Amino acid sequence: PDGIPPMVWAKVGVDLHRNPQHPVGILKAKTEQYFRDTFKDAAGNPLFVAFDQFHPVVTTKANFDDLLIPKDHISRSKSDTFYVDDEHVLRTQSTAHQSKILADGHNAVVWTADVYRKDEIDRYHYPVFHQTDAIRLWPKSELPQDPGKMAAFVVNDLKATLEGLARHLFGPREIRWDEAATFPFTDPSIELEVDFDDRWVECLGCGMIRPEILEDCGRGDMAGWAFGIGLERLAMIFCQIPDIRIFWSQDRRFLDQYADGELNVFKPFSKYPPVYKDVSFWTPSEEFTANDFFVVVREHVQEIVECVEVVDEFTHPKTGKHSLCCRVTYRSLERNLTHDEVNSIHNKLLEAVVDELQVELR
Repeated sequence: PDGIPPMVWAKVGVDLHRNPQHPVGILKAKTEQYFRDTFKDAAGNPLFVAFDQFHPVVTTKANFDDLLIPKDHISRSKSDTFYVDDEHVLRTQSTAHQSKILADGHNAVVWTADVYRKDEIDRYHYPVFHQTDAIRLWPKSELPQDPGKMAAFVVNDLKATLEGLARHLFGPREIRWDEAATFPFTDPSIELEVDFDDRWVECLGCGMIRPEILEDCGRGDMAGWAFGIGLERLAMIFCQIPDIRIFWSQDRRFLDQYADGELNVFKPFSKYPPVYKDVSFWTPSEEFTANDFFVVVREHVQEIVECVEVVDEFTHPKTGKHSLCCRVTYRSLERNLTHDEVNSIHNKLLEAVVDELQVELR
């Protein structure tokens, strides 16, 4: 598609979450195992259905409108989201499939998907990552009829479920709940935080599904909860993986460490020196964002860009023109980069920035 950089589109169908010998796939499998083994229906069968093959191109209605995301929300902008056309995007969250799942009549589901966002460039962000979501519903007729007590039942079940999941994934670590969280599609909303070596880490967002969403799906007679969890973020912490790009490495020195299907602590096999290059330019319009620059860098530098920082910006007092200075850190995970090689790559990047973004270099 014209609106999707080839580097990003090439990730469609790779499906790291379906690889049982990859940290993302292992974490997803352990999450599914918890729901499969813990929750049974009256006949003793698994209560939760699992899905993991939804196509990443979804409608803007499914990705935004069905989840009550405001029309002016930044996530709808073309500087944040990969638009296939005016009515379709690469999903920015696995929750984009929630309404279809609800409309199909499911009451207990866990699903995982690759998601896509234009984002900053550093060791913790990548344009493709993976999320696992789940929902559980009950007929309102089986719940306390007082709205406050109904909400309390749903939220208490949600907390108990996710505290069990945290123990299953991370063992006996201390956890806490942030009751001040807000999400467009749940109310009340809460976040689960886990103590990793005296550092509190937000692990997932969750809450009671808003009744408007259930009504729009023809499920107004039900009430329930939903949650979403980012797999790379947890795998980086649990496996002590220092750079999110490593998840996409085809180097056997990485892949072989997870061939046993366990979330092993990552053993670094290289640490090559970085090469820094600055890019300064006048932005072409007020609508221009740093994310526009980051997308071009991702496409033309791909896996050897470790980080891009905005190190300076100013507005010219006479012309009103806005300037950005960005520092690009080049570092391969698998080999040493020569200065001549980086200079060649960087010069091609400058040409692409001028050609594709219509900026004026300084």
